[in-house]
Amino acid sequence: MLTFYAKDEQETKNIAASLAKLLNAGDVVLLEGNLGAGKTTFTKGLAEGLGIKRVIKSPTYTLIREYDEGRVPLYHMDVYRLEETGGTDLGLEEYFEGEGVSVIEWATFIPEDIPEQHLEVQLKPVGEELMERKITFIPKGERYEALIEEWKQLEGE
Repeated sequence: MLTFYAKDEQETKNIAASLAKLLNAGDVVLLEGNLGAGKTTFTKGLAEGLGIKRVIKSPTYTLIREYDEGRVPLYHMDVYRLEETGGTDLGLEEYFEGEGVSVIEWATFIPEDIPEQHLEVQLKPVGEELMERKITFIPKGERYEALIEEWKQLEGE
């Protein structure tokens, strides 16, 4: 587990961009946090770190947005609207096993579809005005445990 504190949106993006340098095709990142916790902001930072120049928008109404122009593609998913139905019929495994990094907001709504190995990122507003973020990374599986250890070394932790 690894925790960072971001004082503003730019620091949240910077943390995500730092992580992006270590991500590879087939990696799955789950973003957990309440509305307004910074999930889409975090994804914008990941995109920057992957070299994606396009504007990142929340995929709330489209479920999945694909960004192909970076070092590896980014598949940004918001499955909030699948709370009642689940994601079984969407073919999400094709994304998880594909050429890009899958980032999933509200993954708690499709637990049966999530790969056993993944990186969970918890975003939580903190501070008096709730502008800061506590960002906790929880690795699930060997790939993500190794990723967190490599990141700690790069960050000098």
